[in-house]
Amino acid sequence: MKHQHKYDANGKQLCCTLEEKINHKTDKQTGCCATHEEPKHTDDNGHEHSSSNQTTFQMFLPAIISFVLLLVAIGLDNYFTQSWFTGWLRIGWYVLAYIPVGFPVLKEAFESIRKGEIFSEFLLMSIATIGAFAIAEFPEGVAVMLFYAIGEIFQTLAVQRAKANIKSLLDQRPDEVTIIENNVAKTIKAATAKIGDIIQLKAGEKLGLDGELLSDIASFNTAALTGESKPDTKAKGETVLAGMINLNSVCQVKVTTVYTDSKLSKILEMVQDATAKKAPTELFIRKFAKIYTPIVVLLAILICVVPMLFVDNYIFRDWLYRALVFLVISCPCALVISIPLGYFGGIGAASKNGILFKGSNFLDVMASIQNVVMDKTGTMTEGVFKVQEVVFNSDFNQTEVLQLVNALESQSTHPVATAIHQFVGNIDSTIQLKDVEEISGHGLKAIVNGKELLVGNFKLMDKFSIAYDIDPTSIVYTLIAVAYDKKFVGYLTIADSIKEDAQITINKLKALGIKTTMLSGDKNTVVQFVAQKLGITNAFGDLLPEDKVNKVKEIIAKNETVAFVGDGVNDAPVVALSNVGIAMGGLGSDATIETADVVIQDDMPSKIPMAINIGKQTKKIVWQNIILAFAVKAIVLVLGAGGLATMWEAVFADVGVALLAILNAVRIQRMKF
Repeated sequence: MKHQHKYDANGKQLCCTLEEKINHKTDKQTGCCATHEEPKHTDDNGHEHSSSNQTTFQMFLPAIISFVLLLVAIGLDNYFTQSWFTGWLRIGWYVLAYIPVGFPVLKEAFESIRKGEIFSEFLLMSIATIGAFAIAEFPEGVAVMLFYAIGEIFQTLAVQRAKANIKSLLDQRPDEVTIIENNVAKTIKAATAKIGDIIQLKAGEKLGLDGELLSDIASFNTAALTGESKPDTKAKGETVLAGMINLNSVCQVKVTTVYTDSKLSKILEMVQDATAKKAPTELFIRKFAKIYTPIVVLLAILICVVPMLFVDNYIFRDWLYRALVFLVISCPCALVISIPLGYFGGIGAASKNGILFKGSNFLDVMASIQNVVMDKTGTMTEGVFKVQEVVFNSDFNQTEVLQLVNALESQSTHPVATAIHQFVGNIDSTIQLKDVEEISGHGLKAIVNGKELLVGNFKLMDKFSIAYDIDPTSIVYTLIAVAYDKKFVGYLTIADSIKEDAQITINKLKALGIKTTMLSGDKNTVVQFVAQKLGITNAFGDLLPEDKVNKVKEIIAKNETVAFVGDGVNDAPVVALSNVGIAMGGLGSDATIETADVVIQDDMPSKIPMAINIGKQTKKIVWQNIILAFAVKAIVLVLGAGGLATMWEAVFADVGVALLAILNAVRIQRMKF
């Protein structure tokens, strides 16, 4: 989803703020805000509460007024009795105490009914409190609504805190950038910058758009994107991204992506979408509440009316009171508030650590993962190849042959070609290559000085019937074989270093009881070497994409859940097949963000067990809240129906449990994983 940023005559942005985007306060067609109004908090039932522009004191002010008036009334009723505090004056005082907290709820109940949502929590609270007034239980009527209002405020504060975690990660783009135009520095709106503009970035400033570094070298803090505080040094020509902070001297960056298409914008949209994708537990509770609430209303009516047929000394007021207590107890707000908040908190906690979940449903799946299947190159290894050894037949001039190999490999974009170029150096421009051909899965072929040059794996040697006197399977490293003029010249060994936190990753996965498997298209001896060194249970090399798919199918056939970790692009078939596709290096590929279900932004494999732990903790907290809410409500419902519980117990069963559930839900945002 893309949107255009619009500005008024004063340069004020009219399009959506981040909070408005997260709250889905956007026009469905343009992606922009229909009106530039005060952002509102939208709860899981679609009810809006203005909150973002209010201070905490302003949010609590109605409750404070109501509380003070209630305390005075209770004091005049029980401790400092006054002859004037009776009749309509007493009723009016309690009504006055009720209005600050009760009117917003009554209004929400009316709006819900008008929209066709009759049985909402607002209606339950309205009926219960108005009913309390009807039977002259004024203090209890005010108290129930007061505590409910306080619970709603705590809910809003908890949601704001969860959003703040995401905002702190994502809302990193400065509104303005300094560009160099005709050798003159000029400040413009970041959204108006064009591809090709030169941004001047001072030390300590954030980069507003993605671009290419023009300065020789610069160090950046990438914590806003990756959660990693360690500085990242970039050289001239390398890509730098919006949200990075320049740490040292002034540098210049050429804009390569417009504001709305920056990596940060894409991540923002992904997290926005994530809050809309509900977990099965969350969806169930929402459906449950819609069925549960009308049943509760019916039961409350039956509790009030049916006893008159069976009870000799039936007193309508007593049974109405029991029905009202039953209504307050049964309000499902503890569930409909805390469960979405728990998942929202999980997404926020993950985002803060540089892990982006595309929906709360994936938090649930990650919590139950039994197998982690991973690619090798770029996932458990750095993906940066280096030439380790050159073994050529003494009949050939090593320097001359390496120059020929370097010239031919310059025709390829494979990481191996880069490793050879870094090892050999500059390409000899006098070398003339003819009939260059890339043979898929084998290597390269060309004609040089009228002679055939082959550079690739040993399958290439076999294909062209080149005889060689070594056993390729006896050498651990990746081999690049070379043949010239129909003769075997020798080979180069290429190695890729293991990531520093790869061992920690495997140890943590084993501690969680998760099976590990490595699938790679690389040479099997290399794959087995890496797997053995790290302690990976199963490893398979020399695999084509379809082979990887078959291996994952074998695991799924055992009814086991699978998370596949790779680049999210080349391994798209496996990602689609697995229960969760995890992409390493979300900063490196736009396609990665599009393909994977979970994106680890800083290439650190140790974030895999962290993502699983966040999923487990989120699910644990959600189920704690469900069990707590149902257990307390069930006990107090029985007591209420039997006349053993008053409105005060009902308040605890409703608002008290909701507050406990909310506090439990926000706990995940403070956890260290």
